[in-house]
Amino acid sequence: MGQQDLMKRALRLAERGRGRTSPNPMVGAVLVKDSRIVGEGFHPCAGEPHAEIFALRQAGEQARGATLYVNLEPCCYHGRTPPCTQALIAAGVAEVHLAMFDPNPLVAGRGRAELEAAGIRTIVGERGAEARALNEVFAHWITTGRPFVIAKFAMSLDGKIATRTGDARWITGPVARHYVHRLRNQVDAILVGVETVITDDPLLTARLERADVRHPLRVILDSTGRIPPTARVLDAALPGRTVIAATEVMPAERHQALMAGGVEVLVLPADDGRVSLTALLATLGQRQVTSLLVEGGGTVLGSFFAHGLVDKALAFLAPLIIGGRDAPTPVGGAGVACIAEAWRLERVRVRQLGPDVLISGYPIREAA
Repeated sequence: MGQQDLMKRALRLAERGRGRTSPNPMVGAVLVKDSRIVGEGFHPCAGEPHAEIFALRQAGEQARGATLYVNLEPCCYHGRTPPCTQALIAAGVAEVHLAMFDPNPLVAGRGRAELEAAGIRTIVGERGAEARALNEVFAHWITTGRPFVIAKFAMSLDGKIATRTGDARWITGPVARHYVHRLRNQVDAILVGVETVITDDPLLTARLERADVRHPLRVILDSTGRIPPTARVLDAALPGRTVIAATEVMPAERHQALMAGGVEVLVLPADDGRVSLTALLATLGQRQVTSLLVEGGGTVLGSFFAHGLVDKALAFLAPLIIGGRDAPTPVGGAGVACIAEAWRLERVRVRQLGPDVLISGYPIREAA
């Protein structure tokens, strides 16, 4: 098995922790000696040992003189667990291949330097692009302090997210909807505006047939306290937690009623009468929310795009025509004045999900 194949194996191992390691990155490790894998592992969740430790435990004495393949630079500081660099040095590992440096300022090359100082040879960059893509959420959060924002919407071929009467069930088919629930199972938080709650009364849970479902934190943008007391997202029996993001305009009695029902209310600064999105993202980031799935509606998505806060876009395109000039579109707001100012997606991927198509990419704006 070649070096690239061994690093690919480390990346595949790391992928097993998707949706469970936050606020930590996904990491996989493979120890090789005499052309044979003697130990491997992945980081399963925050608080558990890191991938390198699992690999070392499996290898035992065979780790001495072995070569490690790991998709992220080994940590060199005491966090919830001891530093992996010291464990690798103590085990007598001879060489370490790391796909990318750790963007965490506490590491950022220091892990490699520590290994080199102990006489361990290091090689950097094998499958680096894949490694960076794998941990794009962690890299964004650890360097900006804000969650990685994923804007998601489903629309018809003519760009509608509902009929003129507000009926939106269902635009996409079961395969696409299942994909979204899998995504909810992986992100830290999901966000909608209060208008979506009033119109659709969604649950915002991850509905999957598996025992270890992880329900994201539900964040409702509700600047003035309009959420109905009977909204399903306020049900105390619902798995997971709900947070209302409001401003000081929310009536005190409404605030108290929500808190009495077990719902946290975040009172945030206002931006043009609405919750400041930058303040909200900063607050969520401080709470170690590393990823945020924004599901709408159009006004909310329009605001996130207008403020340049969308890091990745997921557009589900369904093969149906809705029509109607009054039927809503996925991204509202004033929009741009000319095409040159429009957001364009780079690194675009297209995937078929049953009869529907998913177009994903990273928004960039070429014109100021």
